[in-house]
Amino acid sequence: MNPSWTDTWNDLLARASSVVGLDPGVLWPALAILVIVLAWAPARRWGRTLVTIVHEAGHAAVGLMVGRRFLGFVVSRDLSGHAVTAGKSTGPGRVATSWAGYPAPAVLGAVVVLLALNGWASAVLLLGLVLLVVLLVMSRSVRTVLLVLLVAVLTGALWWWGGPWRDGVVAGVGLALIVGAWDSLRDVAASRDPQQDHRTLAQLTRVPAGVWLASWFLVDAVATGVVVLALRDLL
Repeated sequence: MNPSWTDTWNDLLARASSVVGLDPGVLWPALAILVIVLAWAPARRWGRTLVTIVHEAGHAAVGLMVGRRFLGFVVSRDLSGHAVTAGKSTGPGRVATSWAGYPAPAVLGAVVVLLALNGWASAVLLLGLVLLVVLLVMSRSVRTVLLVLLVAVLTGALWWWGGPWRDGVVAGVGLALIVGAWDSLRDVAASRDPQQDHRTLAQLTRVPAGVWLASWFLVDAVATGVVVLALRDLL
């Protein structure tokens, strides 16, 4: 007999709200993903796609919180990105919006790992799907639409079929975000592009660009340290 809509809805609610204490053995998928990302260059490169999406979402989220309008974003062929918000061209809101991109992957990665380690992976995936739908609507190129759609499909598949591996895989994705945050910080520190965020911040505030780089380094370091301590307690 085919399941009724009531059965399907109840199943969706159960999947979304399931909170199960993590068996430390489920950490191995997370560590396996971390090793793959660190050791296999193609995996690390494609992981940057998710990092770029989160980076631009960080700009957009903080921009909305300070009263700016989010007009859209694009992911370029080299997997860099660009988000467009509208509002005052100077002031604290513009500074906060410009600063938020680079620390976003590390902060989100740490939050995802901690939630997954405490059995909230299903809820994390469901919330991620909702946010990806919003980002899909705000995508402003065919490449961006396809990449966001791909991430959304993989997220939905993991939410629906992840089973006992779901927590570990979600924690692994969080670890990959932290690795990508360090990679992007290294790249921006080496870049000579005058349009990079730390140089934009220097122009907006007269605070040296190196200070903004240091602030991102500090956030990444704190996020990494929190995750290392959490993993150590479970190993």
